[in-house]
Amino acid sequence: MIDLRQTQHQGLELRQTLSPQQILLSSLLQLPIIALEQKIKTEVEQNPVLEIDDDVEETAEENAETEQALEGEVGEQELDGEQEDGDLEAEEIDWDEILNDPDGFEPQYSQYSGQKERPDIPNPQRLSLTDHLLEQINLLQFDELEHEIAEQIIFNIDDVGYLSTDLEIIAANTSTTVAKVEEVLKEVQHLEPVGIGSRNLRECLRIQLEDKIEENPDAKIAFDIVDNYFDDFANKRFSKIEQKTDYTKDDLVLAQKVIERLNPKPGEALLDPETNYIVPDLIVERIDGEFVISLNDGNIPKLHLSNYYLTLYQKGKKAGDKETKDFLKKKIDSARWFINSIHQRRTTMLRVMRAIVQRQYDFFDKGKEHLKPMILKDIAEDVDMDISTISRVTNGKYVQTDRGVYELKYFFTESIKTEDGEVSNRVIKDQIKDIVAEEDKQKPLSDSKIAKKLREDGYTIARRTVAKYREQQNIPVARLRREIDA
Repeated sequence: MIDLRQTQHQGLELRQTLSPQQILLSSLLQLPIIALEQKIKTEVEQNPVLEIDDDVEETAEENAETEQALEGEVGEQELDGEQEDGDLEAEEIDWDEILNDPDGFEPQYSQYSGQKERPDIPNPQRLSLTDHLLEQINLLQFDELEHEIAEQIIFNIDDVGYLSTDLEIIAANTSTTVAKVEEVLKEVQHLEPVGIGSRNLRECLRIQLEDKIEENPDAKIAFDIVDNYFDDFANKRFSKIEQKTDYTKDDLVLAQKVIERLNPKPGEALLDPETNYIVPDLIVERIDGEFVISLNDGNIPKLHLSNYYLTLYQKGKKAGDKETKDFLKKKIDSARWFINSIHQRRTTMLRVMRAIVQRQYDFFDKGKEHLKPMILKDIAEDVDMDISTISRVTNGKYVQTDRGVYELKYFFTESIKTEDGEVSNRVIKDQIKDIVAEEDKQKPLSDSKIAKKLREDGYTIARRTVAKYREQQNIPVARLRREIDA
């Protein structure tokens, strides 16, 4: 008799392990330009091998001479992350070429040409929302993974305080599960301002009410209403709530007063009118009839490896000082990865933006009504990258164009079939917004009437689709848009 419990099974399992450099590049791709500047500043402070160039020519020559003397003893680790005993062999990377590549790290001025400082942008005297949250997570008992997840969450919170990306993407970026991201998100949502990082208005209000239940009995009723009868409450169907519950009209009035004192946009609590501006990551300009793409990286410093520490490593190696040699080797490799990752980030962002301009040429040439349907997969195929990489590049990044400043996510939309073929659903959303803006406020249009107007313009879509797009833009239903003529 065979004991199945003791039967052993053998099989092959294919598992992809990201190297430290790949993880670093992924995190840098996620950062908008302002956060990248702060990241570089922090990295320079923490790694003595990293230095900001004051004299580019001199330091480049010193680095080249010293690295040649090292004869490959301090090399970049293999991308699979495996480490051999003793010194690692160097990969065939021309660091001198990378560090002195004029197209790699030299600031590319366009909008702010002729000066390194951005004009007319005040020096903030208060913490930004991002910095405020990053300071708080440092006080929490997070392990390394949880801290990384929390940072990813914070970098994906928009100006009004809502999480602007899916948990699946954050889970993929941090090589963990959605459940783990959800666990960390709950901690972040109870930082100050409470409700930050919510995914929708209902969740934002629930979180704020959770913190008020103990001190305010009326908050308990308000929490129950938001938690279980939110649609009725948002649409002012108070009689239905009374029918479904034991609450009296007075209970609902008190609950409403509690809810009205909550902050539906927690991120705006830290916005300063003088600092509430967008710094674009990319710039698209029409020059001599052609669209020219550049990075707005005028404030990104040029980095190099410290000649002092490279020499010190060489001496430590010859002297047989293993502890010093191992410490310096770790710092030197980390600095190299960081410099190379910034270079790769720049190259990747430019490639992605070029692909977007090619696919959305009519938008840049003629205007937003010519926006075409486009999804992340389209750009991923154009530049031969993973969809997750395209998501990191486009999330939270902005481009300055002749037609205004747009978030890169603006260019990614699903398609809608019309009489003339397919059109971006963003065009339909803009049409709905325009129709509502022009309607008679004493007689606002129902979703059916909006759909009829769209059909007259050649866009044949169903009433329920109008309702869906209206809700996505936070446009209330007709009865809530009606204004009483005084």
